[in-house]
Amino acid sequence: MIRVLIADDERPARSYLRAILDKIDEVVVAGEVENGAEVIEYLKENEIDLVLMDLQMPEVSGIEAVRMMDVDTMPLVAFVTAYDEYAVNAFDLNAVDYLLKPVDPVRLRRTIDRAISRINSDGDRSDVVGHVVAVSDQIHSQATNTPLKRIPVKKKSDIVFVNVSDVASVVAEGELLHLFTNKGDRSLITYRLKDLESRLDSDEFIRISRGVIVNASAIDRVSPMPGGTYLVTLHNKQEFTSSRSRSKVLRDTLFRL
Repeated sequence: MIRVLIADDERPARSYLRAILDKIDEVVVAGEVENGAEVIEYLKENEIDLVLMDLQMPEVSGIEAVRMMDVDTMPLVAFVTAYDEYAVNAFDLNAVDYLLKPVDPVRLRRTIDRAISRINSDGDRSDVVGHVVAVSDQIHSQATNTPLKRIPVKKKSDIVFVNVSDVASVVAEGELLHLFTNKGDRSLITYRLKDLESRLDSDEFIRISRGVIVNASAIDRVSPMPGGTYLVTLHNKQEFTSSRSRSKVLRDTLFRL
């Protein structure tokens, strides 16, 4: 049996991973934590074979958590990441694994098999630690400085990629994000809204309220409303009311010559 710790600050993401892992006979889900600091504390008291860890978590990130681990007792680490364009190229799969959000069950099964094989080989893991940190830094640095071009979306058993230029709006609903395209198609995605906003081109995408981001090129018209707010109508017929605090940003972005 392989003992797995799930580390992700999003409860739906943890629940999704657990649901898949519970169907794998060789796996015991030992626990769930919300950030890198909790990973370190958990490992002090518990023996874990594999940590499935989100790259970006509050307080202590996945990268920082790896740096804080004891080399002699460090478990295997598989990062869960939305940075597909960097993860695919940067990770040496013989040393460390990655899982692209939204996680594909078949891909996760291969990760578990790879971890079991490495554990059974009982090799020296110290060389893995430096590699994990190095490639994680590379991915984090590149990804956070580069606007997204595609967003991975789960469609039944497949993962499809939506071009950012086709996105009309992103709407937060509790812990879920709804992505709407210019054609009116809707998908659920696993980003946090603030993280997605940081990865979008600020010249193209505007946060018009606490829970709504719109593509400037998707706006059909803007109608003044009482109180200094605006009714924003998109080409796909969606309508949103801007908040007072974001209306100035909307004016400065759309009305400048």
